[in-house]
Amino acid sequence: MSSLEKLIKAKTLLGLSNKATLFDIKQKYRSLMHKWHPDKNPDDLKTAEQMSIQINAAYKTILEYCKQYEFSFKEEDIREKFISPQEWWESRFGDVNRPKK
Repeated sequence: MSSLEKLIKAKTLLGLSNKATLFDIKQKYRSLMHKWHPDKNPDDLKTAEQMSIQINAAYKTILEYCKQYEFSFKEEDIREKFISPQEWWESRFGDVNRPKK
């Protein structure tokens, strides 16, 4: 199985959307592990163990992918993330409060 196929399979197993934060990934993982933990499923121990192994492998695959992501800490990139709607508008269309000629 290629790395791409493995990553898509992991995304699907964890139920991740096309865009997910590290917090989202962790929450999905914890939720699934809570649901499929062998201690929670004594009636179907074999399935629970298999699912736990698959969920752990999927989580590991996703985290390995995330480790390769480079975060930008350039001031201009950080400012862009925290810009107000008015500042965004003004940066594209000019000052809205400027008198018209």
